[in-house]
Amino acid sequence: MGAEEETNKTYPHWLKPLLREKFFVQCKLHADSHKSECNMYCLDRTNGPLCSLCLSFHKDHHAIQIRRSSYHDVIRVSEIQKFLDITGVQTYVINSAKVVFLNERPQPRPGKGVINTCEVCYRSLVDSFRFCSLGCKISGISKKKRKEWTNNLSDSDDSYSSTSIGRLKKNDDIMNNSFTPSTPPLSAVNRRIAKRRKGIPHRAPFGGLIIEY
Repeated sequence: MGAEEETNKTYPHWLKPLLREKFFVQCKLHADSHKSECNMYCLDRTNGPLCSLCLSFHKDHHAIQIRRSSYHDVIRVSEIQKFLDITGVQTYVINSAKVVFLNERPQPRPGKGVINTCEVCYRSLVDSFRFCSLGCKISGISKKKRKEWTNNLSDSDDSYSSTSIGRLKKNDDIMNNSFTPSTPPLSAVNRRIAKRRKGIPHRAPFGGLIIEY
């Protein structure tokens, strides 16, 4: 399983589509109504932002409401924590309610004396948090998983290479031992050479014939 697939299994299927949507636009189906502003989202259908009138088509579905703070989309903690683990994400209090931001809000530079910042966009944070928004948490965790996955893959390759080299060396040793003839002892060689040499025949003078007068 790759890093991307692992990350997708970590979070619900509706989270990434939610973070990509543009809210507070006019509903195309109910443009004539004064309640046509799209600030709702169905977690079961994930078919885009909805207005309050669209919710009648999503009965018995899980829907959440998106709110705005300084032109950025937020959602109340009391709503989102029913469906998503928001541990590590900075919370803010707006209109007496705790909220989290959906996406990062770039900050030119951290303020003076700031020690803790978002791991992704480097926005100033309270010490106990790691990310400034849900989007930054997804990005940060995904990056970490990709790094871990790459390291694990590299370790596996190194282990496989070491094992393969060891096996090849062992096989070479076996082949050499199997096909290299052993050198016979010197004495045995000498004996075989000595046996192969035959003595040269010598004839007696006159063929060894004795003549009597």
